Amino acid sequence: MIRKILGVFVGYVIFAATSLALFKLSGQDPHGQTTTSFKILTVIYGAIFSFLSGLILQLISQTKNLNLNYVLAFIIAGFATFSLLKSDGSYWTQLFAIFIFAPISILGGLFFNKRNIK
Repeated sequence: MIRKILGVFVGYVIFAATSLALFKLSGQDPHGQTTTSFKILTVIYGAIFSFLSGLILQLISQTKNLNLNYVLAFIIAGFATFSLLKSDGSYWTQLFAIFIFAPISILGGLFFNKRNIK
């Protein structure tokens, strides 16, 4: 049980910390307007790290199903929805998290499980 909780926690921390780092290092406001090229960069960057978060979740938890990846996706989408309802400005980052990054975290777990079938 501890491995499962730790897996979800670490998966979310990977996603959240790398997201915060992107905006901190780039100087972009995640709730502000930005260029299309930065949005494309954000989608690619976020997709990589959300995929990695789902993969690491499976590595830590060592489950054979995707239930925990669904939990992680729900948490990512849930925090993004909360932010969407509570913040002012542009909502592009929250929408990316809900519709792109949360589902990709499930794909990370699927990839791990398919590669480790014994």
